[in-house]
Amino acid sequence: MTDHPTIWFLRHGETEWNATRRIQGQMESQLSARGREHAAEQALIMPPILATGPRVMVSSLGRAQQTARIALGDTEFETDPRLMEIHAGDWQGMLYAEVMEQFPDKVTPGMRALDIFTDAPGGEGLAAFTDRVRGVIDTLDGPTVIVAHGLWGQVMRGLLRGLNHEETAMLDNLQGVVYHLENGQETILRPPSVV
Repeated sequence: MTDHPTIWFLRHGETEWNATRRIQGQMESQLSARGREHAAEQALIMPPILATGPRVMVSSLGRAQQTARIALGDTEFETDPRLMEIHAGDWQGMLYAEVMEQFPDKVTPGMRALDIFTDAPGGEGLAAFTDRVRGVIDTLDGPTVIVAHGLWGQVMRGLLRGLNHEETAMLDNLQGVVYHLENGQETILRPPSVV
């Protein structure tokens, strides 16, 4: 898809719950020490991007705002609840291992995170989540930095690249990098190597 402005996407850094494989969804968990390092790595990438004066949007969840304050320095940003991670229903707060043990009919080993979250009982579901993501990107009118969440970014990147669901579900969800999306193409920007 080529009818969207340039987007730089930052996934929040690792959280305490990420580190223990606990499902967050729209629940809160603070960045871990490694997560703060991820945001600091993004901070090495962002200055020339921010110097161009893009719009900056950040999820209203704390882990994304914590990442933004580190990665973007003093840059002002707007928060938007539409950038929150998918709501994972009854599985929010549970360990992945608990979900696999208690719901073997719904979750199988090797299942992609996007499918686990979108199949959660009582959750937001794929269609509503995709509509929410599309509702953000379809209203962007200029170059934009977005700081949000892994699955939110995965769905956005799939939409911008014209991928089907299976291809979208297989996309990576890296932390400590910046995804640059322009004209239906994606480039992963990494911090300069420390020698």
